[in-house]
Amino acid sequence: MARFPGGTSGREGRAVTEQGRLAGPLSMSVANLCHRLASQVSPRTAAGFAEVQRRLAAPLQVAVAGRIKSGKSTLVNALIGRRVAPTDVGECTRLVTRFQYGTVDRVEVVFTDGTKQVLPFAADGSIPAELGVDITKVSHLEAYLTNAVLQGMTVIDTPGLGSLDAASVSRTEQLLGAAQEDTGSDNLDDTSRNAVAGAEAVLYVVTQGVRADDQQALAAFTAATASREAGPVNAIAVLNKADTIVAETVEGSGGDIWLAAKLLAEKQAGTLKPRVADVLPVIGLIAESAESGGFTSADADALHQLADLDDEVLETMLISADIFTSWECDVPAGVRLRLLEKLDLYGVGRAVDAIRAEPAITAGALRRVLLDASGLDAVRQRLAVVFAARADGIKAAAALASVTALAHASGDPGERQRVHDAIEVLLAKPEAHQLRLLEALTLVASGAVDMPEDLAEEVLRVGSNADLGAQLGLPGAARPELAAHALERAGWWRSFASFGATPAQSRVAHVVHRAYFLIWQQIRMP
Repeated sequence: MARFPGGTSGREGRAVTEQGRLAGPLSMSVANLCHRLASQVSPRTAAGFAEVQRRLAAPLQVAVAGRIKSGKSTLVNALIGRRVAPTDVGECTRLVTRFQYGTVDRVEVVFTDGTKQVLPFAADGSIPAELGVDITKVSHLEAYLTNAVLQGMTVIDTPGLGSLDAASVSRTEQLLGAAQEDTGSDNLDDTSRNAVAGAEAVLYVVTQGVRADDQQALAAFTAATASREAGPVNAIAVLNKADTIVAETVEGSGGDIWLAAKLLAEKQAGTLKPRVADVLPVIGLIAESAESGGFTSADADALHQLADLDDEVLETMLISADIFTSWECDVPAGVRLRLLEKLDLYGVGRAVDAIRAEPAITAGALRRVLLDASGLDAVRQRLAVVFAARADGIKAAAALASVTALAHASGDPGERQRVHDAIEVLLAKPEAHQLRLLEALTLVASGAVDMPEDLAEEVLRVGSNADLGAQLGLPGAARPELAAHALERAGWWRSFASFGATPAQSRVAHVVHRAYFLIWQQIRMP
């Protein structure tokens, strides 16, 4: 039997742990709540609670969203480390695809009537470009991969916003909001499915041409985050195709493309926050090639040949893709075209620079140089901080939102009250304060509670970071300084809650006061 942090003993604990590995003690508490209430609610609500328990035992579900042609599928391949998601426009790019862990690699076509059809992967290991079925009758695709990354995170690739047809958008909304997936129960109606479905976090992909309605597009993914607003707790954005930025157009970049990308990402963060925790630059194409095995020793050999060209010749070739592929040189045009498809001009230039700095560099070391140049590691680290480190709180909060929605959908006042009372008891426990903090942060980030700008920023900082120094706004400070600051801010927020705050602000202030006090206690622990 699996063991879990914060696990319980007895029949109640066994009923939960038999389902799988939960993210942590908060998820365990919510799963136990569902188990206890199952006999006190209607069969339909109980079926919904069973689905909530199943979802709690599953990996964190992250939806990759963004506009069409923003490079979402390429980024998905990079994150998974396998070129499996189709990137060329076709049938599959108009469908939602869920990538999850499985002991046998396979693709399942899930139809709108709930039936499924298993398909083999294409010869190159990707999802077949053409499915051979009536796409109008398809709900979504389920891709199962024996992939270590997917053991901790299910990745949902979505059709682009502003996609080719309304049906693609509809499929996205249906899957992310209405759970067309098999729930294991025929007792769930559409309302209940809405309550228990949806991704729990969002990775939003933008390009340099961010449009004013991207903020609204992020808000539209409320359904994709299990009935919760996308916010700094469960959403980050990436500036993809960073190598296409014209550095000279970005003030302060000094003509450096990557610095220009960082500056532009910071500017975009100002536009998209507080909907997202951060905006990070990335070059999905280079990341995909470096991580999925697309970059080969033959590619490295071709790059070594290019590095031997005269500086002026290579500089001219790297001006544009047309010049690069049409210029007369010893590297065949077809080989150069393949390099462009894998690395684009920026990646070729970075690789050549690395070779000239270290002529004996191996193909493996060159791949690592390209991976570093892609920015993927920074994205993964941020995913770990924002999503993985907070998976327990994110999943528990999403599950409680689903439980509440299920109770309200029942139409039984007594049932709603029993569920409400049970949730209040759970939230009163000290270990559940993280859920209160996530709720307060979401209220402030969404504008539901109006706070002065400086206080809103403080709430976002305390609730959006896992590192104590970052939470307190004192990164790198010594523990005594952190403890003193936490205690001082705890007292300030308690005073604000009692004097000068509106009722709504006061509720948030009490939560922040408690958060600082718990941080102070944590710092003082030996």
